[in-house]
Amino acid sequence: MVETKLIGLSEAMAFTRSETREMYRRYVNPGLAGMLALLDFDKLFVRAEGVAVWDQEGKHYLDFLGGYGALNLGHNPPPVLAAVKDAMGRPNLLQASINPLAAALAHNLAQVTPGDLERVFFGNSGAEAVEGALKLARAATGRAKIIYCHNSFHGKTLGSLSVTGREKYQRLFTPLVQGCEAIPYDDLGALEAGLAGGDVAAFIVEPIQGEGGVIVPRDGYLHGARELCDRYGSLLIFDEVQTGFGRTGYLFACQHESVVPDIMCLAKSLGGGVMPVGAYIARPAIWDKAYGGMDKALLHTSTFGGNSLAAAAGLAALQSILDQDLPGQAAQQGRFLLERLQQLKEKYSLIKDVRGRGLLIGLEFNQPVAGWLDKLTRGKVNELAGEYFGSLVAGELLNKHRVITAYTLNNPNVIRLEPPLIVSREEIEQVLAACEAVLHSYGFIGVTISSAKTALGSLLKRK
Repeated sequence: MVETKLIGLSEAMAFTRSETREMYRRYVNPGLAGMLALLDFDKLFVRAEGVAVWDQEGKHYLDFLGGYGALNLGHNPPPVLAAVKDAMGRPNLLQASINPLAAALAHNLAQVTPGDLERVFFGNSGAEAVEGALKLARAATGRAKIIYCHNSFHGKTLGSLSVTGREKYQRLFTPLVQGCEAIPYDDLGALEAGLAGGDVAAFIVEPIQGEGGVIVPRDGYLHGARELCDRYGSLLIFDEVQTGFGRTGYLFACQHESVVPDIMCLAKSLGGGVMPVGAYIARPAIWDKAYGGMDKALLHTSTFGGNSLAAAAGLAALQSILDQDLPGQAAQQGRFLLERLQQLKEKYSLIKDVRGRGLLIGLEFNQPVAGWLDKLTRGKVNELAGEYFGSLVAGELLNKHRVITAYTLNNPNVIRLEPPLIVSREEIEQVLAACEAVLHSYGFIGVTISSAKTALGSLLKRK
């Protein structure tokens, strides 16, 4: 009989960087482990607080990735940790009853979300919230068709992937959920054409496309979408998973236009960066059409959804966001960061665009080569730049300036600046200085060469 050797918590917490890399490569995701190691992104971080994280060597980094919007309160916010600790000892999962903490969190969400949104379903992630919203829309309307946008991102489970607007993520998993149709973002004419047949259950849309490269629609787009959905009897779903809980300068991004959806998807910072919490909230009449009455009450469920520890984290996270006026802080700090980045754009031609709202900001780079080098490589330099240059800049910021960021999934030529909403002006200034140092010292060729040296060094270290 082969003896089973299991790894305990204390042993795992003592892993070295190389041990972690090898274990991850063997048992989790070899390709991801290799990709992160190539640009020295697989550092071993051992402590985190607020906007700061520290690696095993004691080096201090600024986190301007912010868990893709999950860390609005920063790392390990004390009120959320305290709430989870206070809830320990209560039944965490007890389906034979209903949970008072989940009931309280649902009440609080109904108080702060716009309009008459009131009925809440709890899950564990943004993708699960989207799945539930799509099911609710079909059940409530009796229609099957869903309209979504090119360049959108709603998740990678099968249903949410079916309304995620990038073929790279969809291709290997076809056929996807049938009846999902993509249209251009920020195009009310295309939306009306899609809705005009009267067979659409819902239009699902991000108020700002985050993974699409931080694309902010024109003023009036969300309001127009609301009017069109009403006209053709379709539901309007806002995916506020990344934009919610203060990120864009309002508690929810749809409040920039005072538009109320029929269903809103929430997650990420709802759990305070401590517990996984996802949810969708809907108008009561819509919920009742789908799940009203005892015979339909269990048509959509989640084992861990609304568990005590997650609900406790959600209660504390929402209260902390409001107590600190993080939407107001995001608006103020975001204006400053955008203005300063615009100044860098005027100074450095490598920057194509700067855009965003609040502290959800995208920095897009120009295709940097046109001429002899592009011809010499038969266009490969520009092709590679469009797919990887954002990651190279992110690598320089991490390895040379200890700033954590990343490119957006649907547009890898854009890096995001998405720090916790508690970020200080001093920390923003440090990151701005780091961005300018990369742009000034390197340029396209310099960034590429420096990144190549980093990759070579990482490969040699692993020999």
